[in-house]
Amino acid sequence: MKREELLAQLKDDYLVRALGFNGEVRAFAIRSTKTVYEAQLRHQTTPVVTAALGRTLTIGAMMGTMQKGDTRVTLKVEGDGPIGKIIVDADAKGQVRGYVSHPRVEMDTYVNGDGLTKLKVGDAVGRGNISVIKDLGLRDFVGGQSPIQTGEISEDFTYYFAVSEQSPSVVGAGVLVYPEDESVIAAGGLIVQLMPGASEETIAALEQRVAALKPISILVGEEKTPEEMLSLVLGESFEILDTIPVAFNCTCEREKLATAIVALGPDEIQAMIDEDGGAEAVCHFCSEHYQYDVEELQSLREKSLERA
Repeated sequence: MKREELLAQLKDDYLVRALGFNGEVRAFAIRSTKTVYEAQLRHQTTPVVTAALGRTLTIGAMMGTMQKGDTRVTLKVEGDGPIGKIIVDADAKGQVRGYVSHPRVEMDTYVNGDGLTKLKVGDAVGRGNISVIKDLGLRDFVGGQSPIQTGEISEDFTYYFAVSEQSPSVVGAGVLVYPEDESVIAAGGLIVQLMPGASEETIAALEQRVAALKPISILVGEEKTPEEMLSLVLGESFEILDTIPVAFNCTCEREKLATAIVALGPDEIQAMIDEDGGAEAVCHFCSEHYQYDVEELQSLREKSLERA
């Protein structure tokens, strides 16, 4: 079955932004099943890689909607584990894309204390750093970095918010995968943050609710909606600020990749013409393939000569 047909069977993803505890807590909840599944289909990731990339995509989509206007945010998880780098890029409109260096890494599973079969995401990611870069436009970038704590992604971004943005947060993302065919069963997540000046009563009540919360992977497996997940941490009386559609969307274009070919220089382009009789460019983020014939390469070589 084609990718479009498989994805058409799934509900569209969306994210909810809300305030709770009389405005002292803000929260984000997301259903990201379709988005993560599209990433799995595009990159043909194994279950453990799907979990790692999917959690990062889920968190990235939520962090994207924390931005304003045309600001984009890039998440980099750079561990020393076998899957290599995870790169996720998102905007304020719920559009997100991402890739991983080594999508076909295989890892054993294990059974945790609750009797659940778990993927060894932490071992696959390893230790290193995560960084968040915000593109404010006009070549203006801001960012922060923190060490990877466990490699399980959620805990790592909880730590990032605490040390890099001084924002006490709870971050959770879960991805369930069928090991037989590597398809995504469910994916989603939560980010809960204390607002400046939150009272001790609010902090204590929130801590109690978070402590009682089931693991996110269980909540998404139970097909909890974003609104239902929010009610578990904020109580029944919370204010929904907005609901944002979420989707895997890549900004790559044939012309953009052609510009990258021009940057290779005239000699490299000539080699493509002489040795290969054409060229193929592949987008890292979405795995789309773009073909360039000899005539097109000759035109790109001329542009490269003009820049030399």
